[in-house]
Amino acid sequence: MTRLAVLRPSATPVPPADDLPEVLEPYLESLQILDRLHRLMLDLIKDEFERLRHEDLTPVQALLLFNLGNAEVSAGELRSRGMYQGSNVSYNLKKLVQMGYVHHQRSEMDRRSVRVRLTPRGEEVREIIGQMFLRHAAGLQASGVLDDPPLPQVNLQWRRVERFWADQIRYIY
Repeated sequence: MTRLAVLRPSATPVPPADDLPEVLEPYLESLQILDRLHRLMLDLIKDEFERLRHEDLTPVQALLLFNLGNAEVSAGELRSRGMYQGSNVSYNLKKLVQMGYVHHQRSEMDRRSVRVRLTPRGEEVREIIGQMFLRHAAGLQASGVLDDPPLPQVNLQWRRVERFWADQIRYIY
């Protein structure tokens, strides 16, 4: 018996093989949609910054600035907050510091830890992204796309999936 088989949570029953296609196909479609949505969001950010002739940032870096917000956090905290598909948060933070978008300072409590916060230049980028998201939310609301099912209900469902996935990772280790 493998280690994974021993640690598999017994509370997660595997459906019978006959039922699997009914469960598996919509699940796989959801995963593909989520991946495409994330990539489209990054493309939207890229287009917005190209339109504004603000081309020194990658979409991932701009998203990092948006998610940093008004807080002062560590790189690890920032990584756990956001969606940085295929990116190295530490590398991007180093670049953002070099470009003047982020200020960094060693933690007084733990000198190994670095705390980061936005500079005024970083706050400008955060505002650009925030305004873009606000326009998108207004357009989606006006179109009725988010009415059925209501977005809070959809988000609740995704938080449940997120919790399930996180639990699966904990059981592996």
